[in-house]
Amino acid sequence: MLDAFILILFMVIVGALIGGVTNSLAIKMLFRPYRAYYIGKFKVPFTPGLIPKRRGELAEQLGKMVVDHLITPESLQKKVMNDDFQKDVTRWLSEELQPVFTSDKTVNEWMDILQVPVSSERLNVWLEEWIAVKIKDAKASYTSQTLEEALPEKWQEKVAENIPRLVDFIAGRAETYFTSPEGKMKVKIMIDDFLKERGMLGNMLGMFLGNTSVADKVQPEIVKFIKHEGTQEILFNLLTKEWSKLKQMKLEEFIDRLPEEDLIMTAQTSIVKLVNIEEHLSKPLSHWLEPHKQAFFQTQLPKWVDRGTDLLSRKIPNLMEKMHLQQIVQEQVESFSVGRLEELVLGISRREFKMITYLGALLGGVIGIIQGIIALLIS
Repeated sequence: MLDAFILILFMVIVGALIGGVTNSLAIKMLFRPYRAYYIGKFKVPFTPGLIPKRRGELAEQLGKMVVDHLITPESLQKKVMNDDFQKDVTRWLSEELQPVFTSDKTVNEWMDILQVPVSSERLNVWLEEWIAVKIKDAKASYTSQTLEEALPEKWQEKVAENIPRLVDFIAGRAETYFTSPEGKMKVKIMIDDFLKERGMLGNMLGMFLGNTSVADKVQPEIVKFIKHEGTQEILFNLLTKEWSKLKQMKLEEFIDRLPEEDLIMTAQTSIVKLVNIEEHLSKPLSHWLEPHKQAFFQTQLPKWVDRGTDLLSRKIPNLMEKMHLQQIVQEQVESFSVGRLEELVLGISRREFKMITYLGALLGGVIGIIQGIIALLIS
């Protein structure tokens, strides 16, 4: 009985060793040896190991697996359009942009930081060039038109509405002038000159009026004439008629009287001074952004993220195609040394490989028991 037990135990130990060592060796042979060995011209069988020998195929299959099953356009689109992902992106952008909105650096300093090739001098040059082009284009476009065709209808109506005011203004200024000492003196000088030119007739008229000056008699009549409704009606009709004539004049009649270079230079100087780009660029960036900070972070930024992720989602299939993701994975795997591949695989599956070794030992032990029983029965 003892001999039978020893025999079975011996066979169990031998079977377990054979099963365990065989499985362990099989696992090792997945990676080792790393290269082929030769005896003369003959290659040693099972060299190199399975994975080094088929590394190219493995890299290709891994690339296909990643593209077809792991990182697919559908999975990326689902991730990008996920509400949590969009909230994370919005939160991250808010954190990154907060310092920009509160920055004390000037616009000029930010352009230097971002290496934007823009300065106040270049902007002023651009503005002057733009003004010159616009004036020349406007001149070319409007010279063949009449003033009536060029002016907006609202402007024309505004001018027509203001003619009565202009009449009142002219009459009022004339009355003020002729009732002033300067106006009275001017009337006196004109009448005296008139009487002198008439010789004896002028002297007779002066004698007829006695001590009263002719100017004193004429000046109140002039004022009455100015105040008279008929005079204002004449002045209104005259201005209306002149305005109608003016509207029919070609713009080239006005423009040709203005030297183009002087007009452009004057406009450039005035507009550049009015815009004052240098002053704006010298102010802190927060001066321009702070008033819009709340609206930007609460309204605009979430909208931009939503539109950006939507656009990115629609472009993902094309982007993945352009990136050649499968080729990237394949090249990356092929660039790994066999030792690194072994570390990666064993790092993931070391426990499973140990279990395979133990399973081989267990099966070998079971087979040893069966063999021992069979040997006892036969003997």
